[in-house]
Amino acid sequence: MRGDDLHQTEMFSYISLEQRVPKDHPLRPMRKMVDEILVGLSPQFEKLYSKTGRPSIPPEKLLRALLLQVLYSVRSERLLIEELVYNLLFRWFVGLNMDDGVWDSTTFTKNRDRLLKGDIAEAFFEQVLEQARGYGLLSDEHFTVDGTLIEAAAGLKSFKRKGSRDETPPDDPGNPTVNFHGEKRSNHTHQSTTDPDALLSKKGKGKEAKLNYCGHLLMENRNGLVIDASVTQATGTAERDVGVVFASKIGLGHRATMGADKAYDTKEFVAAVRQANVTPHVAQNNRRRRSAIDQRTTRHAGYAVSQRKRKRIEEIFGWGKTVGLLRKLRHRGVAKVNWVFKFTVAAYNLVRIRNLITV
Repeated sequence: MRGDDLHQTEMFSYISLEQRVPKDHPLRPMRKMVDEILVGLSPQFEKLYSKTGRPSIPPEKLLRALLLQVLYSVRSERLLIEELVYNLLFRWFVGLNMDDGVWDSTTFTKNRDRLLKGDIAEAFFEQVLEQARGYGLLSDEHFTVDGTLIEAAAGLKSFKRKGSRDETPPDDPGNPTVNFHGEKRSNHTHQSTTDPDALLSKKGKGKEAKLNYCGHLLMENRNGLVIDASVTQATGTAERDVGVVFASKIGLGHRATMGADKAYDTKEFVAAVRQANVTPHVAQNNRRRRSAIDQRTTRHAGYAVSQRKRKRIEEIFGWGKTVGLLRKLRHRGVAKVNWVFKFTVAAYNLVRIRNLITV
């Protein structure tokens, strides 16, 4: 017998959100870790909000929602709000009841600037590292550094000559035709009108040039957790410059090693890293010149181990670009991009910690 296609517009439910989420759901241990982190950040939240006036949306809920956006690759805040309306799992993780109203998507835009000024992404990242340190997951001796280009939220049509004014009205205001063939364009003479901080760069010879930022990671080799992250302009030497900064941090107080790929094989970088009390386990680049890494370093067994371990950092970049929405940025300016990048890396660390402690 065929059943009737009945539609019930209203319903009373006696099952709570807590009961609806399975006990073995992978978000449960992560929710516990995130709640502990947010409790530790409460004093910093207090400094960002006024003591008087109408209560705002709790920053804890906003950060949990942004974390879900990274973990589930929700491509915009508008779609994230839509998920919060009907997705019970998302409501449970954020801390919304069944009947609670959902805020507007512009709330993220308004509050991101507030959280940016309070360095909340940096503090959140550090709290995640403290949890990893508490589980004994971090190494303090062996590390890997690397960088990657992140495509900016700006097109090549916005890359115009500095100080120029185009008086000709566009043929299409939404998507004007721009003919820049045969024109020599560089970061010295041109600048993006959409995102002035983005620089023209490319991954290698024969590759197309795009407006990019450069994301940098410092990974510990024991379990592949990120212990430092930052975003800079794609200057061409940014990877090695930031690598020296990372080396100065890990070389304080004791000897350490730092693996890297062939792009870091320069005399200046190797000398600066050694001066920072760090042994550079850099891959040798013998194609066109003599490598700055000689047998004094390569003869040790630890060098081969570092070369094998350093490839794991590519998995972090891959996760960030495929899952964490970093393949094509949605924000502009070094400060905001750095905020998003660091928060995304913190989300990766949370996933990695959860996998390590639940095995």
